[in-house]
Amino acid sequence: MIRSQKEKMLAGEPYSAADPEIQADLLATGAWLKRYNDTLGQTAEQGHALLSERLGEVGPGAVIRPPFYCDYGFNIRLGAHVFLNFNCVILDVVEVMIGQGTAIGPAVQIYTADHPHDPEQRQSGLQFGRPVRIGSRVWIGGGAIILPGVTIGDDAVVGAGSVVTRDVPAGATVVGSPARVQGVQSR
Repeated sequence: MIRSQKEKMLAGEPYSAADPEIQADLLATGAWLKRYNDTLGQTAEQGHALLSERLGEVGPGAVIRPPFYCDYGFNIRLGAHVFLNFNCVILDVVEVMIGQGTAIGPAVQIYTADHPHDPEQRQSGLQFGRPVRIGSRVWIGGGAIILPGVTIGDDAVVGAGSVVTRDVPAGATVVGSPARVQGVQSR
């Protein structure tokens, strides 16, 4: 059986983003984002209902303050009481999971999209994704960037402006570019 480009994308395998099915999904998400980003000033319930239309999972009390940007939306899973502040970007070619009670500051960027690192392979136009998993009760400061394939453990803190290039242990505080562990909370 031949797999579609979208099936390859969702599996984290090399795929062509120029595929018509993938382009149709991007257009549909763009139309939804226009509607969602016009909700500033509406009730939390109205925003939650709109998020539930497009995102893969939206826990009770989850809030994303517009403007918000993503590729597809359906690969994003938010636990209960997750909060994303203004101007966040999630490139969700594969799954992005954010655990309950996590708070994300303004202008945070979460990337699952990646490209071949070899220049000749990159010229093929193929890309792939690596999932991002963010635990429960995590705090991510404004302007932080989370790179593809990163897992952030429960109760971790990511300092504002940090670039997270590798996994963050549970309870750790990381800062800098690249982010480095500054300490770990004892439980």
